[in-house]
Amino acid sequence: MAESENERAAKRLKTDAEDDCGDAGELSSDSPVSDFEITRILRDCAREKNIFIHGKVKDQDAVVILEKTPIRQDTLSELLKSSQLKLEMKNDVYSTYQLQAPKQLRDKTTVVCPATEKHVKKYLHQEVFLVEESEEDYRNLTLPYISSQSFSVQWVHNILDVKSLRDLTSEHLPLLTNICSKGEDTIQRQYGIPPRKLRMYLHYQPSYYHLHVHFTSLEFDAPGCRVERAHLLSDVIQNLQADSSYYRNRSLAFPLRADDGLLLRFKEAGKL
Repeated sequence: MAESENERAAKRLKTDAEDDCGDAGELSSDSPVSDFEITRILRDCAREKNIFIHGKVKDQDAVVILEKTPIRQDTLSELLKSSQLKLEMKNDVYSTYQLQAPKQLRDKTTVVCPATEKHVKKYLHQEVFLVEESEEDYRNLTLPYISSQSFSVQWVHNILDVKSLRDLTSEHLPLLTNICSKGEDTIQRQYGIPPRKLRMYLHYQPSYYHLHVHFTSLEFDAPGCRVERAHLLSDVIQNLQADSSYYRNRSLAFPLRADDGLLLRFKEAGKL
């Protein structure tokens, strides 16, 4: 009989709890998952290799996140030499094994306890809708919504006052080109990654409403770098060079989760 999601999650939690055991094999008294009782699976992401579980620890709501950590090059030798292998299938030159890595190289577990309703909603799988926002929609729906939120970004106010891509004009070109050149130079110097191996982009909608630029390696499939949300910095610069009001006048598409307050504004206005 096929295992349910809850059963698979329980097995992974049991393994994590056992990893905290002492030499005698008893569970550590401070293991936060040993008393965890599963209520439901909030989200199971096969692509990202993580699972979000809602449950209780001693009558307190909790969220446990189990995730596969990226394989680091500097631990490859230890991983291959110290792991235990269990043969699952052999066919000609191909063999498949279940690999049991050393404790220090195993998966990562994050525990949120006590978890509020906001925490649970954050990790709950939600439908996603693609919204196309016109310049009028921005003025009448998005901007009032942004202004009504109490975002904790006062520290950013001390640096600059540009909310997002929508506020950029050709006047900001020196700022953007400076961010690009200084970012490239710093990353090359600190991490040895050349500019041609960098992905530089802005989000729309952003995670917080003050202008910021993301720098990631092309070899890292970063969350939020997909075409429906990310705008390459080089494209932004070229668009503003061609038209100072490019991002103020054009329609911009972006994804919103079903529980996003901004999505409700668009629905109420008959835009979806």
